[in-house]
Amino acid sequence: MSTTGKIMDPAQILDRAPMNGFQIMAVTICILLNALDGFDVLAISFASPGIAAEWSISRAELGVVLAMELFGMAIGSITLGGLADRFGRRPTILLCLVLMTIGMYLASLASSVNELLVIRFATGLGIGGMLASTNAMVAEFSNAKRRNLAVILMAAGYPLGAIAGGSVATMLLEQFDWRAIFVFGAIVTGAFLLIVWFLLPESIGYLSHKQPAGALEKINKTLKKMGHEAVSALPALLPEGKSNSYKVLFTDKFRRLTLLLIIGYFTHIMTFYYILKWIPKIVVDMGYEASLAGSVLVWANVGGATGALVLGLIASGERLRKSLIGVLVLSFVMICVFGLGQESIPTLSAVAAMTGFFTNAGVVGFYALIASSFPAEVRASGTGIVIGIGRGGAALGPVIAGLLFSAGHGLMTVSIVMGIGALLAAGVIYLLKPAEQAADTGKA
Repeated sequence: MSTTGKIMDPAQILDRAPMNGFQIMAVTICILLNALDGFDVLAISFASPGIAAEWSISRAELGVVLAMELFGMAIGSITLGGLADRFGRRPTILLCLVLMTIGMYLASLASSVNELLVIRFATGLGIGGMLASTNAMVAEFSNAKRRNLAVILMAAGYPLGAIAGGSVATMLLEQFDWRAIFVFGAIVTGAFLLIVWFLLPESIGYLSHKQPAGALEKINKTLKKMGHEAVSALPALLPEGKSNSYKVLFTDKFRRLTLLLIIGYFTHIMTFYYILKWIPKIVVDMGYEASLAGSVLVWANVGGATGALVLGLIASGERLRKSLIGVLVLSFVMICVFGLGQESIPTLSAVAAMTGFFTNAGVVGFYALIASSFPAEVRASGTGIVIGIGRGGAALGPVIAGLLFSAGHGLMTVSIVMGIGALLAAGVIYLLKPAEQAADTGKA
């Protein structure tokens, strides 16, 4: 379809046309960026046994170390996500990569717990902003038909990055100490700076919506790479509403929906990060080598990636809600099974994989549910506020677990307590249906 000489929203061109090689490349880069997030977040988990041994820190202190970048992620997803809406997805992604590269390298040089806390917090800012930016980038480079699948694949990149990075971390720990993990992370993260700089343009959706200087020229350059004809002009800019979109989420129309999604995501993500952050240390405390502990975490992420893909393929619409409730209940069951402890690494790895399957499927299910629950006009803001506040739960999970361990509670007790978050999330999803109907019909 020719668009030359017409005033047309370029985003609609992408929505209607089949996905081409350039779009697939852009989405693939974003999937890899999310995979990079997965490794950078879990690098501290792979390194935690060595850190605890070298600095002789308690489990309570280690819990804070494990959680610090999650606090940064919570702030970064809201603040840097806002920058992505204001200044563009591409420059925000580049800024996040700079923060992550510097943070990973400095972590390898840390000489005290306090230094590491500050460094991991700053790294978390970049990681949090990355997810908000790549989520928007994937949606805006995809067509309407493949958008949901592309977002699911991007979410699956997170555990895939942990799998690949964990495999490398296991080999590094056999030859070097824990600092080598962060050096490796800094090198790979720095390489993605070059990849994004040369291969990933600004999204057409952002350029069309915001229309900064040179927007038309940049849009037509990208359209040409995608095999589309140029547009002669962009549609008129819609007047920007003065009301803060975050405030709209807490009006009578959306308040219940917003609060339920925040509570559900918050409680489940707390459960999810208990497993991801504490597996290596728990396995080492069972008497196994740190390299073997890393392999168990890899298997947890293998299960997580599989769970994300399976849920994405089988669940949609009302079936998503019902499937998610079941997944969250089974998350609690498997965390309790994990709490029983196992006598061999193969058995422990299998249990970790099944636990990862359900817990990560729950996380991905929440991403899909958030996107389908909010209408288009507040969807981006709704996603940002739910994930941003919810990541407070991600940060609290490792801390609470560390305090429980330090208080003398055993693995089973801690696992039951931490698994309750998934059960609470299931209850919230059950209550969500009236809120969804209110949002869909426009009734408060």
